[in-house]
Order: sequence, then C-alpha cells, then structure tokens
Amino acid sequence: MSGAAKRLIPLFDRILIRKNELVTKTKGGIVIPEKAAEKVLQGTVVAVGQGTRLQNGSFAAPQVKEGDKVLLPEYGGTKVNVEDNVEYHIFRESDILAKVE
Repeated sequence: MSGAAKRLIPLFDRILIRKNELVTKTKGGIVIPEKAAEKVLQGTVVAVGQGTRLQNGSFAAPQVKEGDKVLLPEYGGTKVNVEDNVEYHIFRESDILAKVE
C-alpha cells in the first residue's frame, strides 16, 4: 500500500478498494478499444473500517480484510484520487458482492 493510501482510513462499514486494471489487449495480442472494453468489476481491498455499529454500541467485525480480492457491483462506490495518482473507490461493506478466492 502506498503512503497516501495509508493515510486514508475508512470509517465504520466502509471499505477502500483499488480496482483491477482495465484489460486493453487480449491474450492473442488484439488491442481492445477503451469504449468496447468491459467494466472492471473486481478489486483488491486496501483498507477496512472498524465495522458496523450495533444497537449496544459495539462493532460487528467486517467480513473482508486487507488484501482480499472482491467482486464489485457495476455501479456504486465513491471515486477517490489521492496524491500518488492512483484511483481508489470507497464502498459500503454491504455493497460488495463476493470475495474471490
């Protein structure tokens, strides 16, 4: 994790995710135009908040941890650009569809 991302700490049930790179070339070497490329729906968890606050004031631990590969919804999340020019996204834990093993 880069220095700027270390300073970006999600709150409560928020998860900081770095989306995977957009595939612009096939295995056979054919270049795919950006307009025709599919959206990137997978990413890596960079930072995790402390979890959802329960009725009694305690926190429910998040289901994902740093380094997990996750499947993301097509729309949603908040785009965040930090000073190292890497684009991150913040999602609620409930918005993440699945962990990829």
